[in-house]
Amino acid sequence: MALKDAVLAIQIYTGSRMQYLFRFVVGGAIVALFATVGGALKPKSFAGLFGAAPSVALATLGLTIYSNGKAYASVEARSMIAGAIALALYSTMTTWLIMKFNLRAMSASILAIPVWLITAVGIWITILR
Repeated sequence: MALKDAVLAIQIYTGSRMQYLFRFVVGGAIVALFATVGGALKPKSFAGLFGAAPSVALATLGLTIYSNGKAYASVEARSMIAGAIALALYSTMTTWLIMKFNLRAMSASILAIPVWLITAVGIWITILR
């Protein structure tokens, strides 16, 4: 029995190492691709936008499809979309607070947190649950 447990532990350890390697390789390749696309666009500030979140999300979805299947990945993708919507409204509110009331970025960011929270929870309750 102890031998089976040891073999299982080695398989789990090796599997998790392969997942990290997969995330590293695929994530790096997708980051490079999105950074190239972002670098070709104007203004150049888009390069950072395209280099971060989309590439990490795609690498995560690829790993999820590989390890848990398409059905599970579709739930994860819907959750990512909901999070993106909540973040967009939060960002819009933060920008509006800075422009309208001449607030500092930290103050506006803190004041806009309820917008993000209400949006995220509202989407979860009405659509995702």
